[in-house]
Amino acid sequence: MKNIRNILNSRFKRNGNFFMQLTKILGFKPKHIKFYKTAFTHRSMNLRDSKGNAINYERLEFLGDATLSAVIASHLYLEVPSGDEGYLTKMRSKIVSREHLNELGRDLNLIDLVESKIPPGQFGDNIHGNIFEALIGAIFLDKGYRSCEKFIYKRVIIPYVDIETLEGKVISYKSLLIEWCQKEKKTFRYNVYEDTGNDEVRHFSVKLSIDEKIVAKARATSKKKAEEKASKRAFFAFQSKMSKMI
Repeated sequence: MKNIRNILNSRFKRNGNFFMQLTKILGFKPKHIKFYKTAFTHRSMNLRDSKGNAINYERLEFLGDATLSAVIASHLYLEVPSGDEGYLTKMRSKIVSREHLNELGRDLNLIDLVESKIPPGQFGDNIHGNIFEALIGAIFLDKGYRSCEKFIYKRVIIPYVDIETLEGKVISYKSLLIEWCQKEKKTFRYNVYEDTGNDEVRHFSVKLSIDEKIVAKARATSKKKAEEKASKRAFFAFQSKMSKMI
Protein backbone atom coordinates (compact mmCIF):
# COMPACT_ATOMS: atom_id res chain seq x y z
CA MET A 1 0.00 0.00 0.00
CA LYS A 2 1.24 3.50 -0.81
CA ASN A 3 2.97 5.57 1.83
CA ILE A 4 0.63 8.23 3.26
CA ARG A 5 2.87 11.04 1.98
CA ASN A 6 2.89 9.64 -1.55
CA ILE A 7 -0.88 9.20 -1.51
CA LEU A 8 -1.50 12.79 -0.50
CA ASN A 9 1.14 14.23 -2.81
CA SER A 10 -0.32 12.43 -5.80
CA ARG A 11 -3.80 13.76 -5.01
CA PHE A 12 -2.65 17.37 -4.75
CA LYS A 13 -0.34 17.43 -7.78
CA ARG A 14 -3.00 18.94 -10.00
CA ASN A 15 -3.34 21.81 -7.54
CA GLY A 16 0.24 23.06 -7.94
CA ASN A 17 -0.30 26.26 -6.01
CA PHE A 18 -1.68 24.53 -2.90
CA PHE A 19 1.37 25.54 -0.83
CA MET A 20 1.15 29.17 -1.96
CA GLN A 21 -2.60 29.44 -1.31
CA LEU A 22 -2.23 27.75 2.06
CA THR A 23 0.63 30.05 3.11
CA LYS A 24 -1.50 33.08 2.23
CA ILE A 25 -4.35 31.80 4.42
CA LEU A 26 -2.10 30.84 7.32
CA GLY A 27 0.17 33.87 7.31
CA PHE A 28 3.21 31.60 7.72
CA LYS A 29 4.95 28.78 5.85
CA PRO A 30 3.82 25.33 6.99
CA LYS A 31 6.54 22.98 8.16
CA HIS A 32 4.79 19.63 7.65
CA ILE A 33 2.53 19.98 4.62
CA LYS A 34 1.05 16.49 5.04
CA PHE A 35 -1.15 17.64 7.95
CA TYR A 36 -2.70 20.36 5.81
CA LYS A 37 -3.25 18.06 2.85
CA THR A 38 -5.14 15.72 5.16
CA ALA A 39 -7.16 18.69 6.45
CA PHE A 40 -8.40 19.34 2.94
CA THR A 41 -9.11 15.71 1.99
CA HIS A 42 -12.79 14.71 1.99
CA ARG A 43 -13.85 11.22 3.03
CA SER A 44 -15.28 10.62 -0.47
CA MET A 45 -11.68 10.15 -1.70
CA ASN A 46 -11.72 6.90 0.32
CA LEU A 47 -7.99 7.06 1.08
CA ARG A 48 -6.27 4.91 3.71
CA ASP A 49 -2.75 4.66 5.07
CA SER A 50 -0.64 1.49 5.29
CA LYS A 51 -2.44 0.49 8.51
CA GLY A 52 -5.88 0.88 6.99
CA ASN A 53 -6.71 4.12 8.80
CA ALA A 54 -8.84 6.61 6.91
CA ILE A 55 -7.11 9.70 5.53
CA ASN A 56 -9.50 12.66 5.65
CA TYR A 57 -10.17 15.82 7.63
CA GLU A 58 -12.60 14.40 10.20
CA ARG A 59 -10.10 13.58 12.98
CA LEU A 60 -8.40 16.93 12.49
CA GLU A 61 -11.81 18.58 12.71
CA PHE A 62 -12.23 17.05 16.18
CA LEU A 63 -8.81 18.33 17.27
CA GLY A 64 -9.41 21.79 15.81
CA ASP A 65 -12.80 22.09 17.49
CA ALA A 66 -11.26 21.45 20.92
CA THR A 67 -8.37 23.83 20.30
CA LEU A 68 -10.61 26.62 19.01
CA SER A 69 -12.90 26.25 22.00
CA ALA A 70 -9.95 26.45 24.41
CA VAL A 71 -8.55 29.62 22.81
CA ILE A 72 -11.95 31.32 22.75
CA ALA A 73 -12.64 30.32 26.37
CA SER A 74 -9.31 31.79 27.47
CA HIS A 75 -9.97 35.02 25.57
CA LEU A 76 -13.42 35.48 27.09
CA TYR A 77 -12.19 34.67 30.59
CA LEU A 78 -9.59 37.44 30.35
CA GLU A 79 -11.70 39.89 28.35
CA VAL A 80 -14.85 39.73 30.51
CA PRO A 81 -13.77 39.40 34.18
CA SER A 82 -17.33 40.13 35.34
CA GLY A 83 -18.88 37.28 33.32
CA ASP A 84 -20.07 34.24 35.25
CA GLU A 85 -19.84 30.66 33.97
CA GLY A 86 -23.24 30.77 32.26
CA TYR A 87 -22.47 34.04 30.48
CA LEU A 88 -19.03 32.87 29.30
CA THR A 89 -20.45 29.56 28.06
CA LYS A 90 -23.19 31.30 26.11
CA MET A 91 -20.75 33.77 24.55
CA ARG A 92 -18.35 31.00 23.56
CA SER A 93 -21.21 29.11 21.95
CA LYS A 94 -22.04 32.17 19.85
CA ILE A 95 -18.47 32.50 18.61
CA VAL A 96 -17.97 28.82 17.76
CA SER A 97 -21.49 28.24 16.45
CA ARG A 98 -21.76 26.20 13.26
CA GLU A 99 -23.20 29.21 11.46
CA HIS A 100 -20.22 31.38 12.42
CA LEU A 101 -17.63 28.73 11.56
CA ASN A 102 -19.25 28.25 8.15
CA GLU A 103 -18.99 31.99 7.60
CA LEU A 104 -15.29 31.91 8.49
CA GLY A 105 -14.64 29.01 6.14
CA ARG A 106 -16.47 30.74 3.29
CA ASP A 107 -14.61 34.02 3.85
CA LEU A 108 -11.31 32.16 3.47
CA ASN A 109 -12.54 30.22 0.41
CA LEU A 110 -11.34 26.98 1.99
CA ILE A 111 -13.66 24.93 -0.20
CA ASP A 112 -11.44 25.76 -3.18
CA LEU A 113 -8.64 23.62 -1.72
CA VAL A 114 -10.72 20.56 -0.85
CA GLU A 115 -9.97 17.29 -2.62
CA SER A 116 -13.21 15.37 -3.12
CA LYS A 117 -15.12 13.15 -5.52
CA ILE A 118 -18.27 15.10 -4.71
CA PRO A 119 -19.03 18.15 -6.90
CA PRO A 120 -18.66 21.39 -4.86
CA GLY A 121 -22.31 22.29 -5.44
CA GLN A 122 -23.43 19.13 -3.63
CA PHE A 123 -21.65 19.81 -0.35
CA GLY A 124 -23.75 20.71 2.66
CA ASP A 125 -23.28 24.16 4.24
CA ASN A 126 -21.31 22.74 7.16
CA ILE A 127 -18.35 21.72 4.97
CA HIS A 128 -16.97 25.27 5.33
CA GLY A 129 -16.88 25.17 9.13
CA ASN A 130 -15.67 21.57 9.20
CA ILE A 131 -12.66 22.40 7.04
CA PHE A 132 -11.92 25.50 9.10
CA GLU A 133 -11.74 23.38 12.27
CA ALA A 134 -9.62 20.77 10.48
CA LEU A 135 -7.23 23.51 9.41
CA ILE A 136 -6.80 24.57 13.05
CA GLY A 137 -6.14 20.93 13.94
CA ALA A 138 -3.44 20.78 11.26
CA ILE A 139 -1.82 23.97 12.60
CA PHE A 140 -1.80 22.43 16.08
CA LEU A 141 0.05 19.33 14.87
CA ASP A 142 2.42 21.32 12.68
CA LYS A 143 3.24 24.33 14.88
CA GLY A 144 1.69 23.78 18.31
CA TYR A 145 -0.85 25.56 20.50
CA ARG A 146 0.72 29.05 20.40
CA SER A 147 0.61 29.18 16.61
CA CYS A 148 -3.03 28.06 16.73
CA GLU A 149 -3.74 30.84 19.19
CA LYS A 150 -2.12 33.46 16.93
CA PHE A 151 -4.05 32.19 13.90
CA ILE A 152 -7.37 32.22 15.79
CA TYR A 153 -6.75 35.75 17.04
CA LYS A 154 -5.91 36.90 13.53
CA ARG A 155 -8.73 35.12 11.69
CA VAL A 156 -11.48 34.92 14.32
CA ILE A 157 -11.14 37.12 17.38
CA ILE A 158 -9.79 40.38 15.95
CA PRO A 159 -12.08 40.63 12.88
CA TYR A 160 -15.23 38.99 14.26
CA VAL A 161 -15.40 38.98 18.06
CA ASP A 162 -17.05 42.08 19.47
CA ILE A 163 -18.48 41.39 22.94
CA GLU A 164 -21.24 44.00 22.76
CA THR A 165 -22.43 42.80 19.36
CA LEU A 166 -22.30 39.15 20.40
CA GLU A 167 -24.42 39.80 23.47
CA GLY A 168 -27.35 40.61 21.19
CA LYS A 169 -26.73 37.83 18.68
CA VAL A 170 -29.04 34.83 18.49
CA ILE A 171 -27.37 31.52 17.55
CA SER A 172 -30.48 29.37 17.41
CA TYR A 173 -34.00 30.76 17.52
CA LYS A 174 -35.32 27.28 18.21
CA SER A 175 -33.12 26.86 21.30
CA LEU A 176 -34.11 30.32 22.48
CA LEU A 177 -37.80 29.60 22.04
CA ILE A 178 -37.58 26.26 23.84
CA GLU A 179 -35.69 27.87 26.73
CA TRP A 180 -38.31 30.62 26.97
CA CYS A 181 -41.23 28.16 26.87
CA GLN A 182 -39.68 26.04 29.59
CA LYS A 183 -39.04 29.06 31.77
CA GLU A 184 -42.58 30.38 31.28
CA LYS A 185 -44.14 26.89 31.71
CA LYS A 186 -45.60 26.96 28.20
CA THR A 187 -46.16 23.93 25.99
CA PHE A 188 -44.77 23.94 22.46
CA ARG A 189 -44.88 21.62 19.47
CA TYR A 190 -43.34 21.53 16.00
CA ASN A 191 -45.67 19.79 13.58
CA VAL A 192 -43.43 18.98 10.60
CA TYR A 193 -44.62 17.34 7.41
CA GLU A 194 -43.22 16.79 3.95
CA ASP A 195 -44.44 19.38 1.49
CA THR A 196 -46.03 17.93 -1.65
CA GLY A 197 -45.49 21.03 -3.81
CA ASN A 198 -44.10 21.09 -7.33
CA ASP A 199 -40.52 21.98 -6.38
CA GLU A 200 -37.68 19.91 -7.83
CA VAL A 201 -36.06 19.82 -4.38
CA ARG A 202 -38.01 18.22 -1.54
CA HIS A 203 -39.38 20.72 1.00
CA PHE A 204 -40.75 20.44 4.51
CA SER A 205 -43.35 22.60 6.16
CA VAL A 206 -43.78 23.20 9.86
CA LYS A 207 -46.46 24.63 12.11
CA LEU A 208 -45.20 25.87 15.46
CA SER A 209 -47.71 25.84 18.29
CA ILE A 210 -47.37 27.40 21.74
CA ASP A 211 -50.02 26.46 24.29
CA GLU A 212 -51.92 24.67 21.52
CA LYS A 213 -52.11 27.83 19.38
CA ILE A 214 -50.30 28.05 16.03
CA VAL A 215 -47.96 31.06 16.25
CA ALA A 216 -45.75 30.55 13.17
CA LYS A 217 -45.43 28.59 9.94
CA ALA A 218 -42.43 28.02 7.71
CA ARG A 219 -41.18 26.01 4.76
CA ALA A 220 -37.62 24.93 3.88
CA THR A 221 -35.52 22.20 2.27
CA SER A 222 -34.95 20.35 5.56
CA LYS A 223 -36.87 19.77 8.78
CA LYS A 224 -34.18 21.53 10.80
CA LYS A 225 -34.23 24.63 8.60
CA ALA A 226 -38.02 24.77 8.62
CA GLU A 227 -38.15 24.56 12.42
CA GLU A 228 -35.51 27.26 12.79
CA LYS A 229 -37.33 29.51 10.32
CA ALA A 230 -40.63 29.10 12.19
CA SER A 231 -38.87 29.71 15.51
CA LYS A 232 -37.39 32.94 14.19
CA ARG A 233 -40.83 34.16 13.15
CA ALA A 234 -42.19 33.26 16.56
CA PHE A 235 -39.31 35.12 18.20
CA PHE A 236 -40.22 38.35 16.46
CA ALA A 237 -43.86 37.83 17.41
CA PHE A 238 -42.83 37.57 21.09
CA GLN A 239 -39.69 39.69 20.85
CA SER A 240 -40.41 42.00 23.79
CA LYS A 241 -40.72 38.97 26.07
CA MET A 242 -38.07 36.67 24.61
CA SER A 243 -35.29 39.24 24.05
CA LYS A 244 -34.37 38.96 27.73
CA MET A 245 -33.25 35.39 27.08
CA ILE A 246 -30.51 36.36 24.60
